[in-house]
Order: sequence, then structure tokens, then C-alpha cells
Amino acid sequence: MSHNIHLIAAARPNFMKIAPLYHALNSQQWCKVSIIHTGQHYDANMSDDIFADLMLPEPHFHLGVGGGTHAEQVGKVMMAYEDICLNIERPDLLIVVGDVNSTAACAQVAAKLHIKVAHLEAGLRSGDRLMPEEINRLVTDAICDYLWTPSPDADENLKNEGHPDSRIIRVGNIMMDSYELLSAKIDDEHAPAKYGLENEDYGVVTLHRPSNVDDPEILKTIMDGLVENSQKIKLIFAVHPRTRKSLEQYNLWNELQNNKNLILIEPISYVPFMSLVKSAKLIITDSGGIQEETTYLDIPCLTLRDNTERPITITEGTNKLLKPGALSGYVDQILEGDWVHGTKPENWDGKTAIRIRDIIYGLFNN
Repeated sequence: MSHNIHLIAAARPNFMKIAPLYHALNSQQWCKVSIIHTGQHYDANMSDDIFADLMLPEPHFHLGVGGGTHAEQVGKVMMAYEDICLNIERPDLLIVVGDVNSTAACAQVAAKLHIKVAHLEAGLRSGDRLMPEEINRLVTDAICDYLWTPSPDADENLKNEGHPDSRIIRVGNIMMDSYELLSAKIDDEHAPAKYGLENEDYGVVTLHRPSNVDDPEILKTIMDGLVENSQKIKLIFAVHPRTRKSLEQYNLWNELQNNKNLILIEPISYVPFMSLVKSAKLIITDSGGIQEETTYLDIPCLTLRDNTERPITITEGTNKLLKPGALSGYVDQILEGDWVHGTKPENWDGKTAIRIRDIIYGLFNN
């Protein structure tokens, strides 16, 4: 008997998380795996190109949700995914990943239809309910049947919230599977040279969180810091659409464009981006996933946030949280060689998808 499994993909990090799992499951005779692309992120550089990078097929179902407020996105995803489950293909297991609106929305649909749901990357907590992602994490974990965690802190968070041990399984970090899946392509990409950069003689910047890019005063402080530090080391800045909109709105874009040491590029797909990250001296970001990738690659990471849902990247890795105004001091430390080398956390080994495949096989055959 072949069991139907649905994988939900909505935003750029989701694609990297489902890819290793898709490849691990698609080779099995006992299941049929379908990719549901909700369309929550609809920029080609942030979705379609990444499917090609990750050797994924065209999505089996495309919900085409697009933009809108949080409520609009959640509502549209729920209606569209419910229609698939009721009228086209009901899964035996739904797997949601990460913490975007589509994660919580599809989990709710499946739970109400009595479809088993697993959350990959369960248990991560920032403790900051002002972040919409934190609400999505809490809602999703509350209703899932299986909670697949990446690290010991995630296990403890779930136990402290009252989740039974029987639902919690530490599987490891699926993002490392994606990196290992594509490591040869990443090595062959030589992205730094394409931008005139020398290995370990530049930094990579990504910024997209509303707390950093929507407030003109905070955004200007961060941009001033980038301009100042670009005189010490060249910076390549992959500018998120939301960030670019704010930079133009607050008349900051032209100043950045005129700085030859600050290279502005559009968002790029996974392979060239990781080629840039791998050879960088340092990373400046407010992303979640990059905190993990830099820990895995032992690259200094400066995270412009008050908190992180990935504290293991600080306690065991190379990550540091900081305020925008403190950027220069930490960049100086890194350039002087004064930075702690991290260690790879347990089960961050590129084999998470295989562990999950075996877990699912056990679920279907018990």
C-alpha cells in the first residue's frame, strides 16, 4: 500500500528544508510524496529558481496565495489547502516545516480533518511573541501529532509547554542536509569571483525583519554601520524586496549605491548564495537559517536581533546577537581574529532526512 505524504513549501527556507526529505521519500515504494507550494513568497529568485537548485520537480500543487496581510495569507492558504485535501488528494501524513504563515495554516487544516501532522523544526522559541513567527511556532506545535526537533533546547521547550515525550523526537537539522546535498555544486559555483571578491576578504549581509527594516531610524543606524564597516572590509548585500522598498522610501538607497565597497545585489538562489557565505570572512544578518549555516561552517555571524529561536548557535556555534549600534566593535573583533570557533551540534550531520524517512516508515507499519 502506498501512503500519501504532503510537504508544504511557502518561503525560501522551506524549500531547503523539504528538498532532502523529498529526495529521501521519493525513492521509496511505500509512499507517494507531493509538494504543495503555497506561493506565500512569490518572487522568482526566492522560490522558482531555488526549486531548480535543489533538484525538485515542479510543485504537484500550487496554491498561488501571494502577498497580503498575515490574516489574508493564513485564510487563503487554509481555504486552498482544504480544497486539495477534501476534493483532490487527502494525505495520510502532512509535514510542515519552519515557522511561516503557511506552516500554521496547513497544520490547522489537517488537524481539523483528522489528518496526522508532523512539524519539522519543532520546539524552537525566541520568547518574543511580537514576532509573528513565534505565534506560528506555538500554534503549530500545539496541534501537531509529531514534533521533530533539531536540538536539545527545542526538546526542553516542548516539555516545558507540556507536550508528552512520546510526540517529541530529535531528528537533527535538515538545513545541513540541504547543504551537503548541494555541496559539490556550491564548491563549483565560485560566486565570490563573479562579484570581484577574494575568498575571506568580504562579508555577506542579509536583512529583512520588520523590526530592522520598517523603522526609518533603526534602518538608518544599520545602513550607517554597513557604510562605516565597508571601509574595513567589502560587503555584499543581498537586498530583500521588503528592505529595498524601505531603503527607497526613506531615501537611503542612492547613498548605498554610490559606495563601491558595498555591493548591492538582488536575492539570489541557494547555490550561489551559499557559495558566497562559505567563503566569507563574516556574516551580518537577521535571518534564522543563516545563524545555523554559519555555525555549521564555522563562520562568524553577527545577528541584528534582540533574541533568537536558535540559541544553540550562540552556546555552541559562532553566532552573536547585537544591537545595530554595536556593529563596528564586533566587526573589528572578527577582523582581528578574536572570535570563538564553534562546534557542530549533535545530529547536524546531513542525515536528518534519512532519520525522518525511517521514522515515517515505522509510523505507517506499526
